[in-house]
Amino acid sequence: MTPRYLIAFDPKRTPHYLTDILIIGAGLAGLRAANAVPADLDVLVVTKDQLDQSSSHYAQGGIAGVMDKEDRFEDHIADTLRAGGNLCDRQVVEMVVREAPARIQELIQWGTRFDQVAGELALGREGGHSRNRIVHALGDATGREVMRAMIERTQELKHVRIWENTFTVDLLTDQGRCWGALVVHPQWGPTLVWAKQTILCSGGAGRLYRETTNPPVATGDGVAMAYRAGARIRDMEFMQFHPTVLYIAGSSRSLITEAVRGEGGWLVDRTGYRFMPDYDARAELAPRDIVARAIVRQMEKTHHPCVYLTLSHLGESFVRERFPGMDAICRAFGLDIAHDPIPVRPGAHYLIGGVAVDGRGHTGIAGLWAAGEVTASGLHGANRLASNSLLEALVFGAHAGQGAAQAAREEPGLVRPRLLQVAAAQAGDETLDLADIRNSLQSLMWRSVGILREKCDLERAREQIDHWAHYVMPRQFDGVQGWQLQNMVTLAQVMVQAALWRCESRGVHYRVDFPEADDRHWRKRLWFQRDEATGQPRTGEELLGSEP
Repeated sequence: MTPRYLIAFDPKRTPHYLTDILIIGAGLAGLRAANAVPADLDVLVVTKDQLDQSSSHYAQGGIAGVMDKEDRFEDHIADTLRAGGNLCDRQVVEMVVREAPARIQELIQWGTRFDQVAGELALGREGGHSRNRIVHALGDATGREVMRAMIERTQELKHVRIWENTFTVDLLTDQGRCWGALVVHPQWGPTLVWAKQTILCSGGAGRLYRETTNPPVATGDGVAMAYRAGARIRDMEFMQFHPTVLYIAGSSRSLITEAVRGEGGWLVDRTGYRFMPDYDARAELAPRDIVARAIVRQMEKTHHPCVYLTLSHLGESFVRERFPGMDAICRAFGLDIAHDPIPVRPGAHYLIGGVAVDGRGHTGIAGLWAAGEVTASGLHGANRLASNSLLEALVFGAHAGQGAAQAAREEPGLVRPRLLQVAAAQAGDETLDLADIRNSLQSLMWRSVGILREKCDLERAREQIDHWAHYVMPRQFDGVQGWQLQNMVTLAQVMVQAALWRCESRGVHYRVDFPEADDRHWRKRLWFQRDEATGQPRTGEELLGSEP
């Protein structure tokens, strides 16, 4: 049973803060939403860490968009639909793709310095794209440059206040409507933030897995709190694994950008054999799900814990100029990317599932919007096309900010605190080793709910996670480590159940025991929703039309 609130609170004894619009998360989606709100409305942005610790900041590849006269919207749409495994929402894909050039131009106007060649945008190509259409910055550090510009612009807005190091525990709801959130402020402690409209932009959940490219903040808090509040969450079986993550003992699992393969890098095994042509005619430019599975298969064949990227055939000066960030990381471990093979293996990268939203970014709960990786918008289907994630954050961040602002204007007067009161959860007699449970959960998810899945492993994983949930979820913790663990356990339960439910292989979800896609029975989305009366999940299916 999932509790409605993770901690008890009494509005009569808790500090209050009132705002027109509350934005939870300060990545690209959250800051773009803040910039969409007019200056006559007050905005509060809360982020659990510092401003530069979002997944957006660490994005390397770039932003996809039709920016060249030789390219066409129809081609970008077709590439996105193809990569999505026949499960994308075509209307959403068309909307996002057609807005891409305008959103990229906004970033340029706001001070983002994308890489150029002869005064024109340098357009790269990544796996799954039929054209060169990826704008990038600082070679392989696009996220850092985009977020620099967005943070500077947002900090100049007089009507926007930002709280860093502020953990959001739960959304506040009453009679089916969201009224803000319970946060833990670094000075005031638990604080009730009351808002006319709330926008959830809290990112993904890669930290559920032992091997991941995600920063420590990516523990799925937003999806879990939305689920507890009664929002529908969808597509949770679809976790994208990035094929190429640096694999060196002692190093963080740094992502090796998709652009390395887009620029002609080769994948080879321990013997130096280039294996990708054996698995797909597009070789290294195949979509991420295909490349990730091929790497796992080749590791099994060679009995080796990784494969290797080689760039030695591309030329030293080009490699160093194009990938300065990767060059610096590898040099710290004695690797020369222009000459040495780079050890890589897949890692959890992007949660395709999340809070279900419409094209405006509305969740279906009055007063609650969402944008970015925390959502299941229908753009990515069963597999996200490279460099469509920052684009989605821009488009849906703008839509959610505009929609929330319009709705806030329609609310008369100030938002009023509500006399909610939540009883304390079970405290428990024994102290739990939270780090041990978390490490065990991450290892279990990697082994059993990873790139290759099958029924027996998934059932054992479900049994173990349910066992942990039995004594973790009823407790009331007093710190971030405990709340994050509860959020991770909540999402793990849903993810393993969704993976068991979908008896086929599609996109990033690969069932060894059902290796083929089955459009007749499984061209549909699976959703979960917490039942308020029982605390148990309700489940359902959303059928897609016959036209892809």
